Amino acid sequence: MEDLWSGLAQALRLVISLDATLVEIAARSLQVSLSALLVASLIAMPLAALLAVRRFRLRRLVIALLNALMGLPPVVVGLIVYVILSRSGPLGVLGLLFTPTAMVIAQVIIIVPLIASIAHQSLRDLWQEYHDLLISMNVTQGQKIRTLLWDARRALLTAALAGFGRAIGEVGAIMIVGGNIDHATRVLTTAIALETGKGDFALALALGFVLMGLAISVNLAIHWLSRTEREGRW
Repeated sequence: MEDLWSGLAQALRLVISLDATLVEIAARSLQVSLSALLVASLIAMPLAALLAVRRFRLRRLVIALLNALMGLPPVVVGLIVYVILSRSGPLGVLGLLFTPTAMVIAQVIIIVPLIASIAHQSLRDLWQEYHDLLISMNVTQGQKIRTLLWDARRALLTAALAGFGRAIGEVGAIMIVGGNIDHATRVLTTAIALETGKGDFALALALGFVLMGLAISVNLAIHWLSRTEREGRW
């Protein structure tokens, strides 16, 4: 019990003193996860809007596939990306394996179905309200999509938050494609796994505190933006 309290105290000292190793790992985690979130949102949200406004033969299949891919095991994604980016893989010549770019690619694949599925549910409901109006105005498909994305921006923030939470908490795929290389690809989740295995519970706890702090901070930021949006409408 004494060792536990000692570890907690040391972890708090590392966080309060802004330990250089801690800051470096946290910054890299944010860089990778936010980059993945940006790319994934640019793919998932227009796709969700398109599925809401356009009817085509394979639409239901695409929606079902997105919902199914929400539960895709991250280690499988990591393995697939590893094979593609390895020296003998089709994109091995790019030399992306064991780089932050490879980690971003893996996270994008993991969170695109999640963001698209959550966003589609909100956009589908909004489209039912806007359908007759937009059809009567004879707007283009692109204008319909832009209108839905803008008016559903609060709901889309929730979808983005879910994607960020999934991305920053990911460890399996990141470990495979990033390699957990010190000063290169080590992020919060992989560092926690490493330090726990080494028995350095103080640093592992400090990293865990930072990870929880980032997740809570983003959640509060999204809540504040949503609240500001509602107050702006009044």
